[in-house]
Amino acid sequence: MARRVSLPAADDLFRPTAPADETSAPEPEDRPEPETDDGSEKRRKPSGRVRHDEKMTVYVTSDELLDLEHARLVLRRAHGLAVDRGRLVREAIAMVLADFEANGDDSALVRRLTEE
Repeated sequence: MARRVSLPAADDLFRPTAPADETSAPEPEDRPEPETDDGSEKRRKPSGRVRHDEKMTVYVTSDELLDLEHARLVLRRAHGLAVDRGRLVREAIAMVLADFEANGDDSALVRRLTEE
């Protein structure tokens, strides 16, 4: 007689990954501001190594994926930084958005997007 395998129920598959008080979005005052009162820029910080509740799929070419993997390996070899591709992408996004907030029309993002 074949053994029956017990599978998880839907409640087990679709349960929250964090307590309810941790899943709420940060209050506006907790979000980074592009500038302080004295005009100096604040650094936009990526989320780093935390449990992420949101997911976004981005399609890249094979060359872009190889470039990303190459950058990850160089960071590990030359700088001793063991980061995964997700963290590398979050850091890059934080840098681009900080530049955009600080420089607006003169940001690298606007320049690159208007070159197309």
